Amino acid sequence: MKNKIDIDYTLYLVTDRELMSTGTLEEAVENAIKGGCTLVQLREKTASSLEFYENALKVKAVTDKYNIPLVINDRVDIAVAIDAAGVHVGQDDLPARAVRKIIGEGKILGVSANSVESALQAQSDGADYIGVGAVYSTNTKTDAGVITRERLLAVRQAVTVPIVAIGGINLSNAAQLKDTGINGIAVVSAIISQKDIEAAAKELKSVFV
Repeated sequence: MKNKIDIDYTLYLVTDRELMSTGTLEEAVENAIKGGCTLVQLREKTASSLEFYENALKVKAVTDKYNIPLVINDRVDIAVAIDAAGVHVGQDDLPARAVRKIIGEGKILGVSANSVESALQAQSDGADYIGVGAVYSTNTKTDAGVITRERLLAVRQAVTVPIVAIGGINLSNAAQLKDTGINGIAVVSAIISQKDIEAAAKELKSVFV
């Protein structure tokens, strides 16, 4: 796996088995990587612990093949069990400072934050990157309030760690984020639910970069 300081956050895939257009999650992830995805987050909101673990092993076999970092959403135990590249936690999950103690300094720690205060706290607690959103309305996370462009810019100015924007990002609006100073865009349905996942990832990346 790449050194965590060299991680490319440009096109960050967040998985969703309920939205994917392929028969298996591994196929969806591989197609997305072929299209240019630089980082993968495995998100399993409804799976049992065993299902999550088994899916994580399958997806990790794909990400390892292409030397792409795999980050596990929420579940620190799963991340440790499969030796994932890291873990991503939200404001209602295990505190970032506690997660860092568990995973150690060599793993990637991502934290969701939607304000300057929470972003600064995440950075102080050891976050390697911060996920900020929702930058646009999204159906994949209905409880995520949309933040203003001004707030996104304020968070970018306040912290020094990489920032990934998330929430409702698609082909029609990704270019609007190019001049914000963020390091990447995190995408769910605009990639994983498309008929041609590889082509969708490639086109989306070309719009943002």
